[in-house]
Amino acid sequence: MKSSTQPASQICSICHASILPSYYFCPNCGNKVNTPPLSTSITTQIGIYAFSIILPMIGFILVTKWPGVQYFKSKDEKTKKIGIIAWSLLILSTLITIWLAYIWTLDTIQSVSQSINTDMGF
Repeated sequence: MKSSTQPASQICSICHASILPSYYFCPNCGNKVNTPPLSTSITTQIGIYAFSIILPMIGFILVTKWPGVQYFKSKDEKTKKIGIIAWSLLILSTLITIWLAYIWTLDTIQSVSQSINTDMGF
């Protein structure tokens, strides 16, 4: 008979070893049995926020590797807040990138137009 203070064990679907519910991987075969919590360390947060800011600059090439989605979908409030900040930074930096590209394009067109007018003697 199991003690009420001892957590109920689970069985690994691969090797059928007994594992505790608190385990993320089976100690016998290494099979992933539970999803580990996402890191909320300051270093991780800085990395996510920096990646969110530069993501539009690299053309969304690495969007599949962007962890902001996982953090946003998390049930943990602190982790979800990190995801919300990451999304906000991504949207803000995207808008700034588009605005800067628009301004640069207008300046380039105006410069070329003035150059053509000068060359044509207008």
